[in-house]
Amino acid sequence: MVNGNTGNSGTQEVDGRSEPGHSATVSMSALIEAALSRRAFLGVTVAGACAALMEGTGRAGELVRCTHPTGLFQFRNVPASQTDAVVVPEGYVAEVLYRWGDPINGVGPAFRPDASNSAEEQNRQAGMGHDGMEFFAIPGVDPNARGLLSVNHEYTDQILLFTDGVIGDRPPAPMPLEKVHKSMASHGISVVEIARGADGRWAVADSPKARRITADTPVAIAGPATELIGTATRGTVNNCSAGRTPWGTYLTCEENFQGVFGTNDPTWEPSAEDQRYGLQKLGFSYTIGEDKVPAFRWWEHDPRFDLARPDNDAVRFGYVVEIDPQDPASTPVKRTALGRIRHENAELTLATDGRVVVYMGDDQAGEFIYKFISRESYDPARKELHGVTSRGGLLDDGTLYVARLSEDGTGRWLALVPGENGIPAGNPAAISVMTRQAADAVGATPMDRPEWLAVHPQTNEVYVSLTNHSSRETTDPGNPRTKNIFGHILRWRETGDDPGALEFDWQIFILAGNPAHPEPTNHGNVAGDAFGCPDGLKFDSSGVLWIQTDMSSSVLGKPGYAELGNNMMLAADPVSGEVRRFLTGPVGCEVTGIAFTPDRKTMFVNIQHPGEPDDDLSDPSNPEEISSWPDGKGFGRPRSATVVVRKLDGGVVGS
Repeated sequence: MVNGNTGNSGTQEVDGRSEPGHSATVSMSALIEAALSRRAFLGVTVAGACAALMEGTGRAGELVRCTHPTGLFQFRNVPASQTDAVVVPEGYVAEVLYRWGDPINGVGPAFRPDASNSAEEQNRQAGMGHDGMEFFAIPGVDPNARGLLSVNHEYTDQILLFTDGVIGDRPPAPMPLEKVHKSMASHGISVVEIARGADGRWAVADSPKARRITADTPVAIAGPATELIGTATRGTVNNCSAGRTPWGTYLTCEENFQGVFGTNDPTWEPSAEDQRYGLQKLGFSYTIGEDKVPAFRWWEHDPRFDLARPDNDAVRFGYVVEIDPQDPASTPVKRTALGRIRHENAELTLATDGRVVVYMGDDQAGEFIYKFISRESYDPARKELHGVTSRGGLLDDGTLYVARLSEDGTGRWLALVPGENGIPAGNPAAISVMTRQAADAVGATPMDRPEWLAVHPQTNEVYVSLTNHSSRETTDPGNPRTKNIFGHILRWRETGDDPGALEFDWQIFILAGNPAHPEPTNHGNVAGDAFGCPDGLKFDSSGVLWIQTDMSSSVLGKPGYAELGNNMMLAADPVSGEVRRFLTGPVGCEVTGIAFTPDRKTMFVNIQHPGEPDDDLSDPSNPEEISSWPDGKGFGRPRSATVVVRKLDGGVVGS
């Protein structure tokens, strides 16, 4: 995930790439040590506080470490690993389900290990960079044995994608059109039907519901921004994590969309608005060779991505996109009322009065945490208010807010509305397009890469992963460490436990880190298995918080990180604070994306970019140099994939 914008304050290292960090418009005073030392309620024992939290009555501004186990999970932890494999606890098995290049119907076209599949074939195969996903029941079918899996494909490794990499595609000659089309077909979303066999193994099934949505699929636009950017475009790109709605649709999130925009026009210079969103001539800072040839050059064939064209599509990307997984003929819709940012995920819940609440993070150092509250309440009977065919419905009509945290452990949601909180009066459509600038104006708290958000199924507490900010020079509310290389998890409780409230109490849940790290400030306070750079977060129905990590390939195995091994997934007990390692991934990968069947006997996990080198540039002459997962040596190249994790005795995952 590439991150960058205006207000340079040095460089940050994000997933192995260096680029400017954001210097917030509003800088708040340093967070006092007391913000980390809040451990129990005044006059309440630890055990009593734990009981209060379990009953949903604890104050979110207090961090309580219980001394007794709550029994949320019983598996034996796995050790840190640097092996090229997915490792799970004793009594479990991890099986590959759906890899880059696998056909969406389970039949064909088959993946070619030399990457010689055409763009047309790639349109009918799994894309690259598996990330967020959700599992959906099919009406009238046992959801524990069959269902639909919607999977995001975040980005492409342009070298692994092509037989000859992109080494020979040097300017002034443009990148071949076929390569551009194949790269575009590797972005987006898969919807596949999957079924469990008699032996317990899952496989992709042939299904009329199967489809790919790519960077060239017709997409509708809805919400306030339509007044400025129109009602239609083509494509969705850089689809990071996701969410789901109570009416059964999938929310896919466009994150680093700026990376596929660029230009060959030497006279083009970015405007202030372009800079705020990280738009630059070379697209991704992912370049090849000493002459820094950009690995993405879609703009050479498709003017939508050429920044020198006044009608380019940059303002039409960076949104949450709603998809109906049940209807392959339906048109995806970009919901602009949720703002234009580098969306990580979209965690949807309901306020006490039934209004829809969507929590979101903007994944870049120094950016913000948002939530959207719909104007009307969710009513299953009012179909006109929800679903991908709705316009002016629940996800189009409401108020977008941004979070401000105070040093005393309280916080407030600030409305992004013209004429309020320091935002000039004007057109509300502009806020949906220039959301970051609106958040700057109201004085939101800049955070250390807000990524996934997750809502506790019983208490309504909200958790957010803050992956890292290695160039941070000062501290502020919610971000207590300078040079925050390992990141942390923050949580809060809304007033009255109501997601529709506008005030909350917050606390640091976990400071991630390695006890063996030479810098004491990065040791962290993990109660259990150490980890770094939390990213994916998801609660299961029992209240276990599952944490996935994204330590950059540039630091994996290096001093201060070697003891942590490869990226991993852990289980955390929100009450006791215990963290236990459940899964470790292959070399060079990110562990991301998680979904369950309703009975929780099947877990789906995504493994992204196995074999990624520390400079992000694979060797086209030796693509298996770092990793050969999941197929093993001699099968061409490493492949992102969805993995099924299940217990051999048929029990609930985590038990």
